Amino acid sequence: MATEATPAKRRRGQGVGTVYEILKHEILDLTIQPGSPIDEVKLTERFSMSRTPIREALVKLASEGLVVTLPNRSTVVAPIDFQNLAHFFDALTLMYRVTTRLAATNRTEAEIVRIRQLQKSYEDAVSEKNVSAMIEVNRDFHAEIARAGKNRYYTDLFERLLDEGRRLLRLYYSSFNDELPQLYLDEHEEMVQAVADRDVAAADRIAQQHAQQIVRQIQAYITEDRRLNADIQL
Repeated sequence: MATEATPAKRRRGQGVGTVYEILKHEILDLTIQPGSPIDEVKLTERFSMSRTPIREALVKLASEGLVVTLPNRSTVVAPIDFQNLAHFFDALTLMYRVTTRLAATNRTEAEIVRIRQLQKSYEDAVSEKNVSAMIEVNRDFHAEIARAGKNRYYTDLFERLLDEGRRLLRLYYSSFNDELPQLYLDEHEEMVQAVADRDVAAADRIAQQHAQQIVRQIQAYITEDRRLNADIQL
């Protein structure tokens, strides 16, 4: 017979979840900038909690690659590796194409239902301008397509790339002032339809087109942001 958790344990679990969700939102939304130090003492004061649930939340964030512990044992928000973005984008684009092609070949009807449900959730998030939900559901949408491809090595790699790219998606949505054009929602719909139709060539073409427009938009936004910052400093 299972033993019911004590109120103290439930409260701690809820506390870990609260800290994790709030910090995750602030990191993905870039409210807390990449490379920023994480001060456990200040977090205990902010959330009125002991250091134990704070540390447990940070461990969970670290497992998602959102915070890192330095050799001196201090914790910082994971930096974004701008110098190697070109390599990241190359890998991301390739995995968009490979996983979507495989999904068109191997998907089941049940998987199509789940993919469509996630697409509907994404549409709702876009309509509500809920950027946090847009980032998370977009990740889950493409991961579900990858799983439909039935190659766990590709799926694992793609999920890692999608997780690593969540903060870059924040820049992507910011480039549209958080109002995603209908054109790019339509791309998702076309991708789902190609997978449902088992049209491998169309799935590949749409996935490549989708990935490339995201990459171009982010690159343009970063370039413009750096130019503006340089002008301000001058």
